[in-house]
Amino acid sequence: MRRRRRGRRYVTGGDGMATNDAARSEILDRIRGALADRPTAVDIPRQYRGVGGLSVPDPVAMLAERLTDYRATVHRCSTVDIGPTVGRVLADDGVQRAVVPADLPADIRSSSTVEWILDDGTLRPDELDAVDAVVTTCTVAIALTGTIVLDSASGQGRRALSLIPDHHLVIVHTGQIVAGVPDAIARLDPGRPLTWISGPSATSDIELNRIEGVHGPRRLAVLIVD
Repeated sequence: MRRRRRGRRYVTGGDGMATNDAARSEILDRIRGALADRPTAVDIPRQYRGVGGLSVPDPVAMLAERLTDYRATVHRCSTVDIGPTVGRVLADDGVQRAVVPADLPADIRSSSTVEWILDDGTLRPDELDAVDAVVTTCTVAIALTGTIVLDSASGQGRRALSLIPDHHLVIVHTGQIVAGVPDAIARLDPGRPLTWISGPSATSDIELNRIEGVHGPRRLAVLIVD
């Protein structure tokens, strides 16, 4: 059986496969002969840092420092003050309408100065774009890289919710802060949709002109809850 494709002939079955195997073996033998006088490959050490391999004296302070360096705004509060602090941060940023996942705890959205819009998954992209901000929780935060990870679990909503609005306020509890990336991966489920956030969305062109808000929120505020 023969067939033609773009001027080349492909032989399938019969003696054709034996011919191809012989040609392949000849080519590989020539390569081995050409490399016979080369040095023997050395073993490459792969002692990568694992879970618990990084010691950070104060992960909370390091995370705050990294986030500030990324041009995010960082706030601190205690658990009992989380609702009023969220309201104050949003008011200071001029936020009047904020969208939140439908399962975001009620105490977080207790401020009466903000119009809260609950997202049940049916809001269209243009409706999400029309709100002033989005408020979510997170799954884990990495001190060394200043990265916050969302996996669409409770209080985080679908991925579009944290990508379309121009302003994102994310709530991080100190118990969710780990030292390095391996520690974070150990807490994550690879089967879930993961969104890794390191500061506000930004990119730069060939002239190194920084442009913010291209791939996600232009402004990022982080509330670290003790």
